[in-house]
Amino acid sequence: MSTFVSSKGNGPPFQGRATGPLRARCEVLQYRKIGKYHSITFVSPEMADRAEPGMFVTIGVEGHSTVLRRPFAIYQVSRHGPWAGTVEIVFDVVGEGTRWLASRVKHDTVDLVGPLGTPFPLPKQNVGCLLVGQGYGAAPLLYLAGVLQQRGFRADMIIGAKDADGIFNAIEAKRLSATTILVTEDGSLGEEGNILDVMDRHLDLGRTGLIYASGPMPLLRDVSELAASRGVPIRVAVEEAMACGTGVCWTCVMPVERKGAVYNLRSCIEGPVFNGAKVQWDAIGALPVHDIPEPLPEEDEA
Repeated sequence: MSTFVSSKGNGPPFQGRATGPLRARCEVLQYRKIGKYHSITFVSPEMADRAEPGMFVTIGVEGHSTVLRRPFAIYQVSRHGPWAGTVEIVFDVVGEGTRWLASRVKHDTVDLVGPLGTPFPLPKQNVGCLLVGQGYGAAPLLYLAGVLQQRGFRADMIIGAKDADGIFNAIEAKRLSATTILVTEDGSLGEEGNILDVMDRHLDLGRTGLIYASGPMPLLRDVSELAASRGVPIRVAVEEAMACGTGVCWTCVMPVERKGAVYNLRSCIEGPVFNGAKVQWDAIGALPVHDIPEPLPEEDEA
């Protein structure tokens, strides 16, 4: 029996569908810094209404080398109160596109498509959840932690980075989780060491029934292998370059086992959330791309 509740999905990628993603010029409501990272909140009631933890948006940025849209995980949405109808993303400035995005100010408008991708499936049973993230890759996990908290599930968090500046929003993480362990490689904040060692010790406590992870691909591979060795189900939100965001270009494929066969699944359509234990990490970029069968076999349970 599956330990996850499957998501209803987000429908075909057509603008204006009641259950699918939308494209809109969205007003910037707020730009702020969260530690070393940048955050922008957009006004988009329809996207906020359809978003779930793990999903993402793509943004049309401007510049000489910015033809392709940029994908960004959804950090938070607000459906009620003074911020109702808003979607927030978090990012680091790594190139021309994100530099342009960081220069946006209140009342600017930005071209968004979303929400895209598959969300994190939620637990079926009342089990403890461990959320593992690195850097600002932890942002969608805080969104997930809030949903788990609202539904009465226990969530523990492990957030890591190279140094204290790289830890994402520790205060919010502590508010949303039963326990939060911060880990830095240089020991400048929290425990000194690496995420895997801390995760291994946490699993020894025996209160984790599900694991969720988000962050760089090497981290996702390591936590997936550790989870599999412990027999704990895991779902990971991968960070793949998504050139189109709609499944057309096939540049973001991940080799994933489904019912005994391995398929190159698109991170932007069948992902970005995958069963980490079923991702063929050694085969990333090595398998030829074939058509995905219709219907695609259902996701493996663990």
